[in-house]
Amino acid sequence: MKKLKELFEKNKKFIMEVIHFGIVGVMNTVLGWVIMALLYNLIHLNYWLSSGISYFIGSVFSYHANSRVTFKVEKKDKWLPWRFALNIVVCYLTAFGVAQPLVEHVLASQPKVIVDNVAMVLGMGIFIVLNFFGQKLFVFQTQKKREKKG
Repeated sequence: MKKLKELFEKNKKFIMEVIHFGIVGVMNTVLGWVIMALLYNLIHLNYWLSSGISYFIGSVFSYHANSRVTFKVEKKDKWLPWRFALNIVVCYLTAFGVAQPLVEHVLASQPKVIVDNVAMVLGMGIFIVLNFFGQKLFVFQTQKKREKKG
């Protein structure tokens, strides 16, 4: 038990970042899924427009919530929003670009609406993992390094 407590204390900052990112992510995922599902299933926009609009709206929320709550950035430089946007675009294109052909291959005999909805869920899962590490290692870590130097 003592070793477990020591391990927690040693990694407390990272653990708390994961927890906070998860809380923000759950709120963002619910918001994103509702928007994506409505745009795709009710308004009948295509896969890329539905997921793209959803991720744009969710990204604005995520930027503010993660910079304040998860990574606790106090001083934002002029490049921070651009690094965040670049991270979102790369993660989005990678996640959804992998998810759609993979699900199309695995569920080839299913109707397109099933394939696209499953691909959107898988794409969201891939995106979450890529986005956490992108924000931690590229977006906000770069900011923290600058603050330490300054």
